Amino acid sequence: MTRKFNFCAGPASLPESVLEQAKAELSDWKGRGLSIMEMSHRSKEFVEVAARAEKDFRDLLNISDDYAVLFLQGGASLQFSAVPLNLLADKGIADYVHTGQWSIKAIKEAQRYGKVNVVANSEASNFSTIPAFETWQLDDNAAYLHYTPNETIGGVEFFWTPKVNVPLVADMSSTILSRPINVNDFGVIYAGAQKNIGPAGLTIVIVRKDLLGKSLPSCPIMLDYKTAADNDSMYNTPPTYAWYLAGLVFQWLKDLGGLGGMEEINKRKAEKLYSYIDGSGFYRNPVEKSCRSTMNIPFVLADENLDKPFLAGASEAGLLNLAGHRSVGGMRASIYNAVPEVAVDALVNYMKDFAKRNG
Repeated sequence: MTRKFNFCAGPASLPESVLEQAKAELSDWKGRGLSIMEMSHRSKEFVEVAARAEKDFRDLLNISDDYAVLFLQGGASLQFSAVPLNLLADKGIADYVHTGQWSIKAIKEAQRYGKVNVVANSEASNFSTIPAFETWQLDDNAAYLHYTPNETIGGVEFFWTPKVNVPLVADMSSTILSRPINVNDFGVIYAGAQKNIGPAGLTIVIVRKDLLGKSLPSCPIMLDYKTAADNDSMYNTPPTYAWYLAGLVFQWLKDLGGLGGMEEINKRKAEKLYSYIDGSGFYRNPVEKSCRSTMNIPFVLADENLDKPFLAGASEAGLLNLAGHRSVGGMRASIYNAVPEVAVDALVNYMKDFAKRNG
């Protein structure tokens, strides 16, 4: 079988070496005579796998002991509920930044539990930019500020961190591990695994320990961060196989030189694609250059009637999942960590050929 190049926004590509290792260990993990999927989550063997994964994750992001790292189920969308349930109790109001479709989903869910103050909204620009920080209307009584550093659908990314006097909460599902960040700037970081961490079904939450134990009385015990922290993410059976695979991805990243090395690769990949789009006269990226995502690159063709032929030809060329999100149309290339640079080269070459034949 020849693997094709997968530009899916999620579930996304996994490193081929990780898949090969998982394949080799699938039915007989390290000579134990059973799959890691069949092990008790409380067995000595799996506890060691979980601890190694957490250590490697902490190493990659330089996470201090002031933070708990939680390996949870439910996807990042469940964290839209968990965040207000854990953090709203003292104030009853939170600040949110609206820069796209994942932001608004978080906002709508938080409104079920308290008051939401939308400090900035880029809808007027069709979510093609980020409002300047000096225009944000922050509430002095907010319990926290929530934002989405990278909007997967719209392809807008923050390359700066908001400086506020309340806990900063970030949905980093589509940007975590793509470059170094200062975790100490945040109160809570959460991320679904299915983009840069591992397979769908796992969500990682990094939460400052002084924020634990403050959940609303109505908070389900399974959504209480303190419950997960007190039980090392094993209050119930966690997504063990996804946790194991995430651990392999963390080792892969460390072998590549960590997040600094990954950042250079990602910058190079994105620059190749943006540079061609901008100079082509046939394709266009709608996002302001200062906040173009490194991970998710939307683009449109000169004639939308060519969309279907473009996608059909791309599939024949082994370039998969390039259709834009159903809410916006067009195209989107998600070039997460595990998408190799040769995949971007192949995409650019295909785009050049398609433009030549149809321009």
